[in-house]
Amino acid sequence: MSDPRSDRRRGRRGVVRSFVVGGLVGAAAAVVAPRLRRGRGPGPTGRPVAGLEAFEGAPCWQHDTEDAAAAGE
Repeated sequence: MSDPRSDRRRGRRGVVRSFVVGGLVGAAAAVVAPRLRRGRGPGPTGRPVAGLEAFEGAPCWQHDTEDAAAAGE
C-alpha cells in the first residue's frame, strides 16, 4: 500500500507543474503576439484591405476571374 501523504504530494506536484508550464506558455504567447501583429499592416495602398478586395491578388482569384472572362460572364 502507498502512503496517503505521498499521494497527496504527488498530486500537488502535478498541479504546481501544470500551473508553471501554463504560465510559461501564456507568457511566451504574450511576448510573441505583438511581434506577429506588427508584421501585418495595411496593404500597399496604406489603408486596410477589407472584403473581397483582400483576395484580388491571390492566385485563386485570378484563376476564377480568368474562367469567368472566358465563359463570358
